[in-house]
Amino acid sequence: MAEAVLPSSVIRAVNQLLKKKKYRAALAVIKGFRNGAVYGAKIRAPHALVMTFLFKSGSLKDKLKAIFQATYTHSRNLAYFVVTYKSILQIQEKIHGSKWQFHSFLAACVGGWLVFGENNHINSQVNMYLLSRVLFGLSRLAVEKGFIPEPKFDVFPIFSALVWGFVLWLFEYHRHTLQPSLQSSMTYLYDDSNIWHDISDFLIYNKPKQQK
Repeated sequence: MAEAVLPSSVIRAVNQLLKKKKYRAALAVIKGFRNGAVYGAKIRAPHALVMTFLFKSGSLKDKLKAIFQATYTHSRNLAYFVVTYKSILQIQEKIHGSKWQFHSFLAACVGGWLVFGENNHINSQVNMYLLSRVLFGLSRLAVEKGFIPEPKFDVFPIFSALVWGFVLWLFEYHRHTLQPSLQSSMTYLYDDSNIWHDISDFLIYNKPKQQK
């Protein structure tokens, strides 16, 4: 792609620059920004597309605008976070002369505060997603380090039972505590399936057209 747009001399110069070790740290930050933006767009666009057309009302223009806004926000935030994290990480390494485990934690805390600290639905979804992974990871680490004994049986069924038990209890009796996107999904699954008028909104549509 680049070869078709730029002269070969420019390509060679850029490639030479990319090989220079003294610029590696700065270039890693730039590549991190690129990867954060691309990854954010890749995972948010399909999700926003499905959720918007399934649950949001309004004109096609409004829906497309919502998809673009969600994709842009997620992509931008990931790109900003990667730049913040990698930059602070490199600064700490230069100050101390070596890499410490605490550097990663501190850099990510600062990035999380600055980039994902605003309470909006995109940041909330990202943080909730990470929270579940963190709890899994810490549980496994605790077993590996011997802080808790290794289970003698598969605990995943118990985990599944508790997760689904709590989420449906919250949905039925404390619905306001759940994320709006989760509320929408569960309303579609558990509330809307209790209502129909004829075969059209029993099998074909979720609701009669005039109620959409």
